[in-house]
Amino acid sequence: MTEQEQRIQVVALAKSMFDRGYATGGAGNLSVKIDDNRLLTTPTGASFGRLEPDNLSVVSMSGEHLAGNRPSKEVAFHLELYRNRPDCNAVVHLHSTYLTALSCLKGLDSENVMRAFTPYYVMRVGQLPLIPYYNPGDKQIAVSVGELAKNNSAFLLANHGPIVSGKDLLDAVDNAEELEETAKLFFILSGQNIAYISDENIDILKRKKP
Repeated sequence: MTEQEQRIQVVALAKSMFDRGYATGGAGNLSVKIDDNRLLTTPTGASFGRLEPDNLSVVSMSGEHLAGNRPSKEVAFHLELYRNRPDCNAVVHLHSTYLTALSCLKGLDSENVMRAFTPYYVMRVGQLPLIPYYNPGDKQIAVSVGELAKNNSAFLLANHGPIVSGKDLLDAVDNAEELEETAKLFFILSGQNIAYISDENIDILKRKKP
């Protein structure tokens, strides 16, 4: 895929998420690797519903702003995922309703905030560790993501929202949408006697990642 094709894809997928309520206002950001040295990312404060291909930011893997509008300050944790997870080629960060609501709950398991009850949750993200609360833009968010990235492809920022990676941008968006739907089910099933997936089946499912 050429860089221009990637720009068009970023705009189209971001608009699709905005139209379906996964992103509101200027919240959230996404990025995709152009090559081993550069990534394409949404500009600071940009609405997913009003992006323009030519205005997207280009950032080096060292964090230098190379072209386009000014990138989000949160690109720092995108870079940590790329540096620490070789199979990561795209990152989606949302303030989606159900995952953000989940991130505001007390007493979550920091290693995995949702015990598996659907197979696609396991196949898409495996598990969802919680990163403690830091103010948006705090450098410690990137540090924490980098520390967990080797063994995790998705994260939940406390009182903030999800970070989800993928082998390409379409995969990352699909992973993010599956994760949001799982969080929705989590709240629908609250207080019910849930049939969780066994550890044995989880191990099998993890080997069947799409």
